[in-house]
Amino acid sequence: MTEQVRTARVAGAWYLGLAVTGMLGFLLVRPAIHVEGDTAATLANLQDKEALAHLGVMLEMGIVVTQALAAIWFYKLFREVRNVAGVSIAAFGLVNAVAIMASAVFLATAVTVAQDASLAPAGDAAATVAVLYQLSTDAWGVGALFFGLWLIPMGWAAIVTDRFPRALGWLLVVSGVGYLLSSIVDYGLASPPSLLVDGLALPATIGEFWMIGYLLLRGIRPGPTAA
Repeated sequence: MTEQVRTARVAGAWYLGLAVTGMLGFLLVRPAIHVEGDTAATLANLQDKEALAHLGVMLEMGIVVTQALAAIWFYKLFREVRNVAGVSIAAFGLVNAVAIMASAVFLATAVTVAQDASLAPAGDAAATVAVLYQLSTDAWGVGALFFGLWLIPMGWAAIVTDRFPRALGWLLVVSGVGYLLSSIVDYGLASPPSLLVDGLALPATIGEFWMIGYLLLRGIRPGPTAA
């Protein structure tokens, strides 16, 4: 196994960790705590399911760590073949990690306020928790800009270096543009159609898992000099 293949597989492992922590935290734990439009139920869930709420914060922190490490390993992977792409992937990935870290702070504060209502303005813990969850949601939503941005140079590097399947590269570029448009539509329109917002981000699911699988199973194709 070459050093580049080893680096690719480590990048894939961090990327897989990002996907797993994201799915568990955002898609499973979060809906079990946060009840859209019902502040009292959300507060009750935070109080009654404290261990699950703390798990949600821990998973959010896991997203931050795996996103940051994936960004660094992608830079390490691409710096010699396409340095600009490597720097761009790392920069956009790290900014996205900061956005999710802000979300983790909001969730952690919500858990604390739920257990000590004296920390809430005017003692209204339910309203305070609702605001904190909305801030967390918006950190994810606006942060999606940078999750889209990191896929574009990743796909471009895959295309121009021929070190990955070209179809994968193009799918990643399309996925990145879709993420960008999804975030812009979601926050730029007063009442965006949910089907449109979700549909624009859908290609990314396919592209990212294809990239993860390729990195873990194949690594990276040999360069021209090694062919």
